[in-house]
Amino acid sequence: MIINIHPDNPEPRKINQVIEVLKNDGVIIYPTDTIYGLGCNINSHKAMERICAIKKINPEKANLTFVCADLSNITDYSRPFNTSIYKNMKRCLPGPYTFILNANNSLPKLLRNKKKTVGIRVPNSPIVFALVNGLGTPLLSTSIKNLDEEDDIIEYPTDPYEIHEQYEHLVDLVVDGGYGENIPSTIIDCTNDEPVLQRAGLGAWDFES
Repeated sequence: MIINIHPDNPEPRKINQVIEVLKNDGVIIYPTDTIYGLGCNINSHKAMERICAIKKINPEKANLTFVCADLSNITDYSRPFNTSIYKNMKRCLPGPYTFILNANNSLPKLLRNKKKTVGIRVPNSPIVFALVNGLGTPLLSTSIKNLDEEDDIIEYPTDPYEIHEQYEHLVDLVVDGGYGENIPSTIIDCTNDEPVLQRAGLGAWDFES
């Protein structure tokens, strides 16, 4: 199933349709401010397991991300971090960044990886904002790639209808928010006092101390 939602002015009725899928252990593919991603309700153990099966990853070793509506959600899942890191997050978000933080004990048990870290994203996307606000909890998220490609070659699909053709038998719903980017988010490791660029992506990184 595919549903078209306006990227700048998401229709509430359609947003509610997607939210109902998420509330019922559904797995969706949805647009962010970078590439399209797989998403589910972080409170759905069943949906998390499905995402890990689709990605062929062990949940304990997975680098999965929590997609939040704003910065207020972040401390729900992370340990305290210094003021400098917070200021830079506030400067960059919402935007095309993923911040890796030390996780606290509020993470769902399935996601308590050995590294004890969590990726946090706040995309600059009205669709994402509406979904997370309406659901009342962050989305568990991970990127998608073309299914016919080798693991060492990553190319991100951008056309929602091509994505639907590839993934319709694996997910419950594809949200068409227009063409996506083919560059992922910039990843910043903030598990120590000094942030470290882990992956260069769509977001420019210039740390301010």
